[in-house]
Amino acid sequence: MSFAPLSQTHAVAPQITPEDIPLLKEAGFTTIICNRPDSENPIELQSDVLRAATEAAGLSFASNPVTGGGMTLDNVAAQSELLANTEGKSLAYCASGTRCAVLWAFSMAGDLQTDEILSAVASAGYQLEGMRGQIDMLAAQK
Repeated sequence: MSFAPLSQTHAVAPQITPEDIPLLKEAGFTTIICNRPDSENPIELQSDVLRAATEAAGLSFASNPVTGGGMTLDNVAAQSELLANTEGKSLAYCASGTRCAVLWAFSMAGDLQTDEILSAVASAGYQLEGMRGQIDMLAAQK
């Protein structure tokens, strides 16, 4: 199980499994955010299964599914709210972590400088430089 920190309180990861939950708890995460729609996963990796495993471990679970290429401003707003209202460390997952990194970048627009956002995601292994314009546009709307 691998994850990539984007900030001191948030990280992203590729698809997790129920077996990963104890490791995530041990790593200090308090909230798991699913950004992957159930239609992309077999039954054993769907959000209800992961929610049950997460909550059984005493962690919080939230779902904000985003289809590849179908991210909306509602998804960004929901992610922003989840991040703002999470106590402790959160981890968001999807297929590769990329959608989660994009959601985080868009959610941070206006709160952090665009260069800071792009540097954080690049340090985590996600190249989002091509989204600079969208991040700047979202920042201007805040």
